[in-house]
Amino acid sequence: MATTKDPAETSVDALTEDQAQTELAHLATTLARHDAAYHTHDDPEVSDAEYDALKNRNRAIEARFPHLKRADSPSDRVGAAPLETFAKVTHAVPMLSLDNAFDETDVTEFVGRIRRFLKLDALLPLAFTAEPKIDGLSLSLRYEQRRLAIAATRGDGTVGENVTRNALTIADIPRTLPDGAPDIVEIRGEVYMAHADFAALNQRMEETGGKVFANPRNAAAGSLRQLDSAVTASRPLRFFAYAWGEMPDMPADTQSGMIEVFSAWGFQTNPHFRQCADVADMIRVYRAIEEDRATLGYDIDGVVYKVDRLDYQARLGFVSRSPRWAIAHKFPAEKATTILRDIEIQVGRTGALTPVAKLEPVTVGGVVVSNATLHNEDYIKGIGQDGLPIRDGKDLRVGDHVTIQRAGDVIPQIIDVDLSKRDPAAQPYEYPTLCPACGSHAVREINPNTGKEDAVRRCTGGLICPAQAVERLKHFVSRNAFDIEGLGAKQVDAFYRDGLVMNAADIFTLQTRDAGSLKKLKDREGWGSQSADNLFTAIDARREIGLDRFIFGLGIRHVGETTARLLARTYGTFEDFETAVTAAGDPESDAWADLNAIDGIGATVARALVAFFDERHNTDVVHALLKEVRPVPVETARTDTVVAGKTIVFTGSLEQLTRDEAKAQAERLGAKVSGSVSKKTDLVVAGPGAGSKLKKAEELGIEVIDEAGWIAMVDS
Repeated sequence: MATTKDPAETSVDALTEDQAQTELAHLATTLARHDAAYHTHDDPEVSDAEYDALKNRNRAIEARFPHLKRADSPSDRVGAAPLETFAKVTHAVPMLSLDNAFDETDVTEFVGRIRRFLKLDALLPLAFTAEPKIDGLSLSLRYEQRRLAIAATRGDGTVGENVTRNALTIADIPRTLPDGAPDIVEIRGEVYMAHADFAALNQRMEETGGKVFANPRNAAAGSLRQLDSAVTASRPLRFFAYAWGEMPDMPADTQSGMIEVFSAWGFQTNPHFRQCADVADMIRVYRAIEEDRATLGYDIDGVVYKVDRLDYQARLGFVSRSPRWAIAHKFPAEKATTILRDIEIQVGRTGALTPVAKLEPVTVGGVVVSNATLHNEDYIKGIGQDGLPIRDGKDLRVGDHVTIQRAGDVIPQIIDVDLSKRDPAAQPYEYPTLCPACGSHAVREINPNTGKEDAVRRCTGGLICPAQAVERLKHFVSRNAFDIEGLGAKQVDAFYRDGLVMNAADIFTLQTRDAGSLKKLKDREGWGSQSADNLFTAIDARREIGLDRFIFGLGIRHVGETTARLLARTYGTFEDFETAVTAAGDPESDAWADLNAIDGIGATVARALVAFFDERHNTDVVHALLKEVRPVPVETARTDTVVAGKTIVFTGSLEQLTRDEAKAQAERLGAKVSGSVSKKTDLVVAGPGAGSKLKKAEELGIEVIDEAGWIAMVDS
C-alpha cells in the first residue's frame, strides 16, 4: 500500500486550492472545539503550543488563498460562546486577543511594522511596555459612579458571562474606586491562582472526594464560574489589572501611566511591569522574566509588549480581532525554568533506587510539574548512559535553578542547570548506598555479558524490603496486569500497612478473611458497605484472566507486556511455562536453549525468569495465587492475514480506536507491535500529533498509513 500523508504536513505553499478549502473547513471545526474546551468548559484538550500551531497554519492558508476565507474563520474568533447558565453581558468595548511572537525575529518584525505604519523614522523614540502574560481567566470590571456594577468574563469577545457576585468575593478586586475616578471605568485583567493555593485546594478536593484540577488556570476558571458564589469565596482567587475597556475620561496618556493609576485606585498590578526603549530592551526584560519564572509563584506563558503612548495605540487600531499595538511573546513550548528543591529516592518493585527531582511547581505545556525524572546517580553527576557528559558535565545540586522539558506524556526531565545562580555552599549530591526503605545494602550489579557496572543501584534486601513488596502489589493490580477496579495505589499502601494484603494471593482471600474479622472493610475510614461490595465484585471478576496478563502481573524483572504476551503464546498454559522455566535453571539444558531461542527473549530475560522461579517465596505466592485464579490461554497468532509477521508501530492520536484496541487487533492478526521505530519496522500507523516516530519512519523509508488506511487494510 502506498504511503499516505497527512494534509496538515503539506507545506502551505504546496497546497492546491481544493486541499486548502478542505483543510480550512477542518481547522475551523477543530479550533472551534478547542476554543469551547478551553474558554467554556475550562478543560483544554491540547497544549498552548499545539493550539498556536493550528491557528498559525489557518492564518497562513488564508493569507495564500484569501478568497477561501470562511465566514466562521478562527482568525476572526475570540474565545467561545458563554455558558447558558450565566446571564449575558455585552462588552461596550470588545475584549480582543493578542497575536503571538515566538522568537526575537517576530518581535523585531512587530516593532518594524509599527514604525512603518506610524511612518516613524528609525531615530525617533518609540517606547513600549512589557509585563508577564498571566495564564488565567480574563475578566472585565465595570464601575459606575465608582462602584462595581458588573463583572464579566471574556466569553466570545463580544458577549461574556455575568459573574459579578463571584468577583465580589475576590480580595484583589475593589468594590469601590476612590473619589476623583471617572464616572465610567472598565478595568480588565486576569483572575489567577497562585501555585501554593492551587496545591492546597487540590489537596482539599482530593480529601473530600471533589474534582482535582489539572492546573491553576483551570482551577481559577472553574472557581470563578460557580453558580454558588459561596464556593467561589472559598477558593483562593487573585486578580492582576493590566488593561481597560470603556473609559470616556482617560486619567493618563500612556500605558505605563494607566498602570500607575490602577495601582493608586487599589488594584494589584504586576511588579514585573517595565518600560522598554527598543527591541533590545524588550528582549532583556523577556529574558529576565523567563529566568524568574520559577520564583513568581503563579503561572505565566510569555511576556506582553504594548506601545506605551496611547495616541499611538489609537492610530494603530486593530487588525481582525487583535490590536496592532500589542503582541504576546510566548515562552518556548514544553520548557520551563524552576528550582530543584530536593532529590527523593524511590524504591521500585525490582529494588531499583530511582532518584526523583522535587521541583518548585511550574506549568509546562498546560500541566503543573512538581517532579521530574533523574534516571540514576550518573545522570545526577552529569554522565550519560554512554559514559559521555550530559548538560556539559554539570552535576545537579539541591537549590539549583534548572530547565525542565516535557514532551507529550513523557515524564519531565531536567535538561540544564544555571551555574551562575548556584549557591556557593551547595554540595554535590551523595547517592545512598543503603536502601532507604529497609536499610539493606544498595549495589550496582555487574552485567555478566559486558562486565560493566549497571547504571541502576538496587536494594539487596529482596523479600524483606517493604518498598519492593508494596510496589509489586501496585504493579499486580495495575491496568495492564490484573486491573482491579477500586484497588489503586492508595488502597494498596493502606492494606499493606495494616497487614490486610501482603502479597498477590491475599487479594483473593480478602473477602473471606473480612467476613471473619471483627473490623470489616466497610467500617474503615473512607469505605462503606457499597464500596466494599464493589471491591469484592471487582476482585471476583479477575479470578479468570489471560495468561499474558497473569505473567505480566507477577512483576518479574525485565518481563514487560510484550514479553509476557510472547511467553503466553509460546507456552500456552502456565503449567507448561513454569515447567520450562524451572528446567531452564540448568544453563546446559535444552530448556535453556529453547527459552533463549524464542524471538524477543534474550539471555537477560531468561536469567530473570529463572531467578524468579528459583526463589521459594515467589513460587509459594504463585501457587497460592493459582488456587484462587485461573490463567486462560491467549489467542493464537494468525498467519493468514496481510499483517501477519509484520512489526507495526502506532503513533499519534487514534480517533476511531483506542491505542490498546489497535494494538490488540494487530496482535490478533499475527503482527508484532513495537513501541519504537527501527529498520525492522514494517509499518507505521500515524494519527494526528505524530512526531518523532513518524519522522524517523520517513527517514528510513518505512511504509506509513493513517488510521483509516489501517482499518481498510485489516478489513480487507
